[in-house]
Amino acid sequence: MAKIEIPNALKADMPQTILGRIMSATPVVMTVIATMLAGLASSEMTKAQYDRSLAAQQQSKAGDQWSFFQAKRLRSALQHNTLDLLQASNDIHPLDIVSLTQPSTPSDGTQKIVALLATNEGLDAFAFLQKGELPATPSASPVAPEITAALLAIENLKPAAEIAALLAKVSDKLLTETIVTAKERTDAFDAATKPINRVIDTTEDALLSQPASPAKRDFTAARLRFAALRYDNEARLNQTIANLYELQVRKNNISAERHHGRSQRFFYGMLERRWR
Repeated sequence: MAKIEIPNALKADMPQTILGRIMSATPVVMTVIATMLAGLASSEMTKAQYDRSLAAQQQSKAGDQWSFFQAKRLRSALQHNTLDLLQASNDIHPLDIVSLTQPSTPSDGTQKIVALLATNEGLDAFAFLQKGELPATPSASPVAPEITAALLAIENLKPAAEIAALLAKVSDKLLTETIVTAKERTDAFDAATKPINRVIDTTEDALLSQPASPAKRDFTAARLRFAALRYDNEARLNQTIANLYELQVRKNNISAERHHGRSQRFFYGMLERRWR
């Protein structure tokens, strides 16, 4: 900062009293205060820009999760529609594993299915297909009441001020930990269904060499039913993560607005001191 000098002519006109000294020092003090306020205004604006940038990154992550949600809901609907058409045009029965291993025309594919049934992975997968159920996944951890309240407020289109007050009670650490937990639950479900998907893909390849049969249609129906359930569950998991990211976006946007307002006040204060 450049050194501030008072012209000698003004110094000579000022009385050499306490009041005169105060008056001579006032411009220097005002300039120092104005400089400090300018620095604070710049600092607050930098913080606001950082929060906006962080909110944009989180919005991108939320957008990815919403895209996964929509894609999986569409895939689930496709599986349901295909299953409905199959049931409308054919008689569908519960999956009979023995029928798959004893087709009217044995082939190399039949041996692949027999080999699958000799493994625990294959037996477990066919058990889920027969029951039309998904594998068990870790139950959802209880969500903090503060987060639940904020999500409900957004869902019910409450005023922005009310949502901001609820979000103020949610710490960044708590929200981040909740997102991590939700992702871990998604990963656990993916790990639980991967072996079943492998068995389904292998069985489908094996059945390509077999002629059309009731057992083959029953397997197709079981596969469609399982896939629809899986996509529905994955969509719900993605929706949960997306909603949590949306909370992060709102929190950072609110923080950015607060820093922006503080920057404006410091800037106006700086202008006021310079005009005096």
